[in-house]
Amino acid sequence: MEYTINKLAKLAGVSTRTLRWYDQCGLLKPPRTSSNGYRVYGQAEVDRLQQIMFYRELGLELSEIGRIMSASGFNGLAALQGHHAALCSRREQLDRLIDNVEKSIRTMKGETAMSNQEKFEGFKKKLIDDNEAAFGDEVRSKYGDEAADRSNAKVSGMTEAQHAELEALTQELNEALKAAFAQGDPQSELAQKACGLHKRWLCYFWDEYSKEAHMGLAQMYVDDPRFSAHYDEIAPGCAIFLRDALQVYCS
Repeated sequence: MEYTINKLAKLAGVSTRTLRWYDQCGLLKPPRTSSNGYRVYGQAEVDRLQQIMFYRELGLELSEIGRIMSASGFNGLAALQGHHAALCSRREQLDRLIDNVEKSIRTMKGETAMSNQEKFEGFKKKLIDDNEAAFGDEVRSKYGDEAADRSNAKVSGMTEAQHAELEALTQELNEALKAAFAQGDPQSELAQKACGLHKRWLCYFWDEYSKEAHMGLAQMYVDDPRFSAHYDEIAPGCAIFLRDALQVYCS
């Protein structure tokens, strides 16, 4: 079955402007145009649009979606299975947060009791799940399952105060990195302060600290695009800057 751009937009619940933009950036090109110049899409494009919308729902940028879907080894079935796993994980997290809210409501009504530790369980579990989804394979392959599991257990056992400290430290670290990057000198006092903050941040997750492991992680930030993308959100090139600053710090 074939669809005009208007019919496909209505079918998918998106605007025709969105489909035109997907065509312009090469993400979803119609296989042909009609005699009067209208875009015409086939079943393959319907399936591709569904994949694009799943990736968008999971928070990926269009450039990243295009890179994934244009890769020579891209497998539609494997991608759908990945979407399913990610969405199930999100559903589980939402269920945990809903349970947390409901118990908080019952506690405020005096119907039950809730410890301060329980109030933050859902948020800590999300932190663990997000880290596993984004970086779990790389971390486990490099440092082993036991080290990764110990790190997750450490996060899970955080107290309310520790969780709040980690949130504040993360913000302080990001601001220091951004300011140091703007100066442009990895050896500067501000850059070295950011490295110290990064060490403190790591120690919320690591049982043991070593300079070698810290430098190995910094190199991973540069080598793995998912890691580098996180730091490059602070400033483009920030992952490389942090690695260079840590070479000074760890020496």
